Amino acid sequence: MAHYEDSLVEVHRVVVGPMDNNVHVIRCKQTGHAVLVDAANEHELLLEMCKRLGVRQVIETHGHWDHIQAVPAVREAGFEVSVTEADAGMLPSYDQLLEDDSVIEVGQLRIETIATPGHTPGSMCFFVRGTPLLFSGDTLFPGGPGATKFPGGDFDAIITSIGERLFARFGPQTLVLPGHGADTTIGAERPHLQEWVDRGW
Repeated sequence: MAHYEDSLVEVHRVVVGPMDNNVHVIRCKQTGHAVLVDAANEHELLLEMCKRLGVRQVIETHGHWDHIQAVPAVREAGFEVSVTEADAGMLPSYDQLLEDDSVIEVGQLRIETIATPGHTPGSMCFFVRGTPLLFSGDTLFPGGPGATKFPGGDFDAIITSIGERLFARFGPQTLVLPGHGADTTIGAERPHLQEWVDRGW
């Protein structure tokens, strides 16, 4: 069963590892080509998904340990792993660097890259053109931003990223699929930005 499906795209999700990471596969329905978002953990399960769903590459939302445990295994299996330059040093290995405001082609799908520093210096979100789908990694969750207390975290930066790069750009019906937990929408979260600023987390 797909987690989300429309005429263009299927999204499949599994929850893995001790931190209950969401791992998403974005699949083009026209061609069967797919990309995996965050090779987090449980590499045998992820490799089976990759084979079954036509995954061609892996893209990382950021470099924190819980999002990259399966990176060596997926690379060994022949999948290229991409991450931002700012977070590349957190990975044991990688193949390509992701740049802000670029486009990843997955079959007929076009996935836009959106740099959203704050949770980590190189955190990135992914938006699938022609769909309501925004993959937010650990930048935006139901009820607030991702944690910024870890090394490299910056609360002011994540608030700016959310306000200027997500809330200012996307409509209320945009479906936010985070790196942990439940989905939300831009419309549900946008009214609360000042509350998050006031509380400081």
